[in-house]
Amino acid sequence: MQQCQTPFAARPCALRVRNGNPAIRAKLYLAAVTATRYNPDIKAQYDRLTNKGKSKMSALGAAMRKLVQICFGVLKHQQPYQPQVG
Repeated sequence: MQQCQTPFAARPCALRVRNGNPAIRAKLYLAAVTATRYNPDIKAQYDRLTNKGKSKMSALGAAMRKLVQICFGVLKHQQPYQPQVG
């Protein structure tokens, strides 16, 4: 992995994903940031990943994916979303 060029970085640089539509990715990012505060399922996942040592950006990426999966499930089954974590 490539090292960052800043004097403060002792860890490898994070790779940024540039795949997909940037407008959709931006909207998913903002929705994921909000969901990590207010959605109990996504908040639990985000906290679990950050406690395991994952970076906050990586945990947000997982939250973005979980939001897409939730949306797909709601559309596929035609039922309202019900959080699984109390």
